[in-house]
Amino acid sequence: MAIKLSRRDFLKSGALTLMGTLGAAALGHFTQSAAGASPQPMSHAGQTGHTGRDPMAMAVGEVDHERNGFNPTDILTDFDYGAVSTLPSGQTLREYQWIAANKTIEVVPGIEFPAWTYNGRIPGPTLRCTEGDRIRVNFTNGSDHPHTVHFHGVHPAEMDGVPGEGPGLIQPGESFSYEFDADPFGVHLYHCHASPLARHIAKGLYGAFIVDPKEGRPKVDHEFVMVMNGLDVDFDDVNDFYAVNGIPFHYQNHPIPIRVGETVRIYLINILEFDLINSFHLHANFFHYYPTGTSLTPSEYTDTVMQTQAQRGILEFSYKHPGRYMFHAHNTEFAELGWTGHFEVSL
Repeated sequence: MAIKLSRRDFLKSGALTLMGTLGAAALGHFTQSAAGASPQPMSHAGQTGHTGRDPMAMAVGEVDHERNGFNPTDILTDFDYGAVSTLPSGQTLREYQWIAANKTIEVVPGIEFPAWTYNGRIPGPTLRCTEGDRIRVNFTNGSDHPHTVHFHGVHPAEMDGVPGEGPGLIQPGESFSYEFDADPFGVHLYHCHASPLARHIAKGLYGAFIVDPKEGRPKVDHEFVMVMNGLDVDFDDVNDFYAVNGIPFHYQNHPIPIRVGETVRIYLINILEFDLINSFHLHANFFHYYPTGTSLTPSEYTDTVMQTQAQRGILEFSYKHPGRYMFHAHNTEFAELGWTGHFEVSL
């Protein structure tokens, strides 16, 4: 029997705790295959509830990362520096090969999402370079819809990746090379700018673009990329799941290992569509925050930061005590629908 559930109905039903058996029947125009259970208790203390289970709702089972072709744990540290060469002027050239393609991705166990991707993953490749490098992205549209690549940063109008400037829309089967100098330093992003823009972003065409300052940043023990996104699996312009690096609940099921005293740097980007604000909250700790990463001086020392779409920044912190600590959106609905994870801090 076909059903139609809103995200709030879905959450109230407690179906998140049975996602492994609910399968593709959970949302939208999918067919129901299992009933929900009582929701698990929420706790802000970073500890398990009285049931001994995790306080956040979570999916049972695991998506097929091999079939998806990417794993969010790998995306944390997968920085793409391109094919490096030197131009006659002495300037460093970084060259990239990107293709847009339609791809079906399992976003929670049993629920598949017909995504649009750059290089077959959500988010797309994390382009990383140094301020002043020449960037050349050879882009091919291998999908069945017109697409572009729009980079946040400073570049000529013909490289802006928007309809009406330069090549405009790159039609299916066509290619174009985006070329510009990396400026300014900071943590930026890129996304498709074809219409309808909301749909092209929501279906997965976005990624991180990191420009290091010429003098570099202070050395840290870990650098992680976290791209905050949503998933509208039934295409009603309302997010059904929320995630970091594409897959809901991933870092809850697979905590990120660090050690006491190690310095962590997070490049945090919000590309959430259909909701006005997203956020990041770190449990039992505070972080230094550098908005957009364009200054080497932090703007504040806090445990929670809000970002609207396309806002981004750098977080730096270390833990004093061992244990398992949550990080999540400080909007409980986002957290209960997938935007939650843990740091596993050891001695």
